[in-house]
Amino acid sequence: MSKTAGIIIIGNEVLSGKTQDTNSHFLCQELRTLGVEVQRISVIPDEIELIGNEAASFSRQFDFVFTTGGVGPTHDDVTMAGIAHGFGLKVIRHPELERRLRERHGENINEARLRMAEVPEGAELVGGGSLYAAVAKVRNIYVFPGIPKILQQRFLVIKERFRDAPFFLNVVYVKEGEGVIASILNNLLKDFPDLLLGSYPVLDNPDYKVKLTLESKDRVYLNRAFEKLISTIPKGAIHRIEGN
Repeated sequence: MSKTAGIIIIGNEVLSGKTQDTNSHFLCQELRTLGVEVQRISVIPDEIELIGNEAASFSRQFDFVFTTGGVGPTHDDVTMAGIAHGFGLKVIRHPELERRLRERHGENINEARLRMAEVPEGAELVGGGSLYAAVAKVRNIYVFPGIPKILQQRFLVIKERFRDAPFFLNVVYVKEGEGVIASILNNLLKDFPDLLLGSYPVLDNPDYKVKLTLESKDRVYLNRAFEKLISTIPKGAIHRIEGN
């Protein structure tokens, strides 16, 4: 069984269309490469109770949970308070984060900046010694800021802790449309019910009409399914094949 993950995108700006979410796409790609199966993505507003409910629910359902957004010094940065609420925890100032903030800002430290040191009680810091490299971990929840560049930098520092058995992937580009190959795909899944099979129509491409993806953590199982597919697709209908 794959390790599973859920992603919670927090921010009114995403729901209102002011900001386009790219963080979930980045996380999905990285986690898939690590062998982790993302099973759900949720986008919710900056509301403490809703954040708490979603965080607690995701924490029960998935091995890893990643939140993005709502971490900062302003009024709408309520992710830490929301997660604390979801688990009945207090919000405290993490002494190490406070130390780093005071060291960085010196005499210019103020209450707004010190909000960056607030975490749910019992939170662990992972991912490095600098102020802006640390990721707060609450149980199985990893709390990231919403700024894509910072999220990406922090995730890459800690990504090896999530590594699981890899997915193996074959890709087949087919010249025929889904209407022609649908029965072939259905029969393939009858023979290989554990195969992760994707079929994606492609428009405005003169070379192929469908991109098929076959995935499994069992390379032998994948190879058997792949060979069966290749043997049943009409001759001349395959444009090209990619695989690992």
